[in-house]
Amino acid sequence: MKPPKPRIQRKGLIWRWERGAWQPYHRSYWTEDGKPRQKEVFLAWGGDEVELDRMYWLARSGKHATQVRPATHTWRECIVEWRSDLTIQGELAPSTKKSYRRAMDTILEKNGGKDMRDLTRKQMRAALSNLAATPRKASRYAQTISILWNYAAKELDWPLGPNPASGLAKYKPAREYEPWPDWMIAKLNTAPERVQIAAELIRGTGQRPSAAITMRRDQFAGEWMTVVDEKSDEMFPVYCPDRLRVFVDGLPKRGAHMLAKNLTEPVGYSSIEHAFRTWRKDLGERAKPFTLHGLRKLAIVELAEAGASDAEIQAVTGQSAQMVAFYRKKANRKALSKAAQKRRE
Repeated sequence: MKPPKPRIQRKGLIWRWERGAWQPYHRSYWTEDGKPRQKEVFLAWGGDEVELDRMYWLARSGKHATQVRPATHTWRECIVEWRSDLTIQGELAPSTKKSYRRAMDTILEKNGGKDMRDLTRKQMRAALSNLAATPRKASRYAQTISILWNYAAKELDWPLGPNPASGLAKYKPAREYEPWPDWMIAKLNTAPERVQIAAELIRGTGQRPSAAITMRRDQFAGEWMTVVDEKSDEMFPVYCPDRLRVFVDGLPKRGAHMLAKNLTEPVGYSSIEHAFRTWRKDLGERAKPFTLHGLRKLAIVELAEAGASDAEIQAVTGQSAQMVAFYRKKANRKALSKAAQKRRE
């Protein structure tokens, strides 16, 4: 004899006697091509009313596992195809591929399984707004989205609409990075140890912050150091100044890298950047305009003030001739203003 049917009643909820027990189903109705349709979804509640409630509302909202269709035209599919395209990969510089890979890894982590066609321009603008504090990163993200969208539409023949990132990758720094002033260099001894180390490496090597922060100990050998040109992905030897050599020799050995996370990995750039921003905030408003990149620019100014030629400065920092000329003006102006003012004394 069957036990009484469960009293739980809801819209679309039906009960059937199966496998010696009352089993719940959710039935939904709709019209397709003028014809009435219906579908039933089994709710595996296991006799638990709380679980039944959860399963019912999943089915009611169309999110039950049996209702959700696997996404097609996903970001993951597109990225895999793009990375496998030998023609494209052969045309890109190593540094360009590296920067795209970082942006694509972020997309894969957050939205890899999502349908590309679901992305709207409004959502794209919102995502870039969240990256407003790092405009260069925001620009690269928008550029990567745009490249993948165009690739899917033109090379994969996917039925996509207008590119939601079109025209949004327009990064231009509001101003050039300011070299650190003397007072901020003097305050460096109040910064966290890892910020001090990063600052000395950036200033001493003239490299980009990301390259300096991830330097290995074996990149320093006597009076020479091996630095990385991130644009060409090449390494080349540069003379190591005495001040930096003494500093490096005095650092405790905690791993293979100068700033070691563990024995084999370096501390990440974002970790150093966060520590730097926290310290900079403690210095007050006048420190706000200065960034870690400003230490690289300071290296150019210091070299220029020491009498180095443009070619010599480029050999150390790897900066373009235009950039060296721009920051040389700051060094020349300081020297000229000092000479002019001295005449009044």
